[in-house]
Amino acid sequence: MADPRGFMKAGRQLPARRPVDIRIQDWREVYESFGESKLRTQAARCMDCGIPFCHNGCPLGNLIPEWNDLTRRGDWHAAIERLHATNNFPEFTGRLCPAPCETACVLGINQDPVTIKQVEVSIVDRAWDSGWVQPQPPERLSGKTVAVVGSGPAGLAAAQQLARAGHTVAVYERADRIGGLLRYGIPEFKMEKSHLTRRLAQMEAEGVKFRTGIEIGTDLSADDLRRRYDAVLLAVGSTIGRDLPVPGRELTGVYQAMDYLPLANRVQEGDLEEAPISAAGKHVVIIGGGDTGADCLGTAIRQGAASITQLEILSTPPETRPAGQPWPTYPMIFRVSSAHEEGGDRVFSVSTKRFIGENGVLTGLEIVEVEWTDGRPVEIAGTERVIPADLVTLAMGFVGPEADAFCSQMGLERDERGNLVRDDDYATKVPGVFVAGDAGRGQSLIVWAIAEGRAAASSIDQHLMGTTNLPKPLPASARQVTV
Repeated sequence: MADPRGFMKAGRQLPARRPVDIRIQDWREVYESFGESKLRTQAARCMDCGIPFCHNGCPLGNLIPEWNDLTRRGDWHAAIERLHATNNFPEFTGRLCPAPCETACVLGINQDPVTIKQVEVSIVDRAWDSGWVQPQPPERLSGKTVAVVGSGPAGLAAAQQLARAGHTVAVYERADRIGGLLRYGIPEFKMEKSHLTRRLAQMEAEGVKFRTGIEIGTDLSADDLRRRYDAVLLAVGSTIGRDLPVPGRELTGVYQAMDYLPLANRVQEGDLEEAPISAAGKHVVIIGGGDTGADCLGTAIRQGAASITQLEILSTPPETRPAGQPWPTYPMIFRVSSAHEEGGDRVFSVSTKRFIGENGVLTGLEIVEVEWTDGRPVEIAGTERVIPADLVTLAMGFVGPEADAFCSQMGLERDERGNLVRDDDYATKVPGVFVAGDAGRGQSLIVWAIAEGRAAASSIDQHLMGTTNLPKPLPASARQVTV
C-alpha cells in the first residue's frame, strides 16, 4: 500500500489548466504538465484504508491502491501493467471519465479524495512515451470469427479482448473513421485524437480488422453478417438525442448537439476548412447542463460566438455533497468544467416554451422560470422572457440506439427504455448475437462502456469455445449510480 501517512503530509493538487485567453485560441488539451515529484506525492495520499471503496466506485474494478503505491515508488513499468490488467484504454478514461472512483475514495469521507484520475492518465502517458505499450497478438488463432458493430469504447474494448484471445475480429463502423463518439463527439480540447489513433494502431497490429463506411442493416444485411461470423456483438451506442418538441422546433438554427459537435471535429481532422454549423459571431444557447452541453460550450467559445447561454431545467446543485447522496455515492454537486471556466452564462431552473424566428430562421427563444414540486418542474407565472439566439444546440441526453434496421432483420427486442434486450451474459435471444455498452444499458459513462465491452467479450469467448480465461467484471444487469 502507499504511504499510510501520505494524506496527512500533503493536500490534493491537480495540474493547472492553461490560461483561458491562450487555450481558447487553439484546440489542444487544456491541462499543463504535472511534474513527477508532484504526482508521486499525490499517489502517496492513498491511504491504507483496509477496504478500498474506490474499487466499488469503478465499474472496471481498477486496482487503484496498487498502482498508486507503484507510482509513489516510481515503479512505472509495474504500474502500467496493473492499470492495463483491468482497463484497455486508461488514456481515454483518464481524460474523459468523471471519476466515480474518487467520490468513493475513503479519504473523501472527510477530506479531499486522492487524485486517482490524474495518476491514471499520467501512468499511461508515461508508458506510451517510454514505448512500453506494445501489441499483444495471440500465440495461436482459434479459427472463430467475431463481428463487432460499433467502434466506440465498448466495441473497441471487446474487440481487443477477443483478438487477444485468438479470435479473428472485424469492427464495423458506419462513419468514415473508427472511434464512434470518441472520434466525433468528444472535442479535441478534452482528448486529442492522437491518443485514439495510436491505440487503434496497436489493435490493428494485434489482428483487429476495421471496416468503415458500412452501416449494418443497410449496406450489409444483418443476415449476411450472421452468416459471415460465428458471433456478433452490437455496440452501437445510444445515439438518438432527446428532442424538445415545442413550437418553433422546425426553425433553421436549432440542432441536436451531435449534429453540431462532429463538424467541429471534422475541421480538426482536416476534412473541412470551416464547420457548416458554426457559432462564429452568433448568440448561442445550449439547452442541457451536462457534459455534452459543456462540450458545446467549449466548442462555441473557440469558434468565436458573440454570446453563450447554457440552460438547465434542474435547480442549481449544492456546492457540497447533499445529505441524501452520502459517501460513497456519486453526488450531484455544482461543478465547473474547463469550458465553464472559459465563458458563457449558466442559467438554472428554466424551461424553454418556444423557439422564435423570422422567415423560418431562429432569432430567439422564450424561457420561463420553474420551481420543483413533488419532483416535477412547475412554471412560475410572470417569469417568461425572451433571449436572443441564432444557434441552439440540444444537449439533453440520449434516448436509445439507432437500431431499427438490424433490429427488425434480426428480430431483436427493445425494453421499455428503448434499449436492446439482453441477459446477464450480454446475449440476446438470437443465438450468437450479443449487446454491450449504451445500446443495452442506456446512456452512460465511458468507464461503463469499457467494462461492458470486456465483460461481453468474456461471454462471447465462452460461447465460442465452451470456456474462457477473459475476465468478466460485471453482469449486464448491473446499474451505475446516476452520474
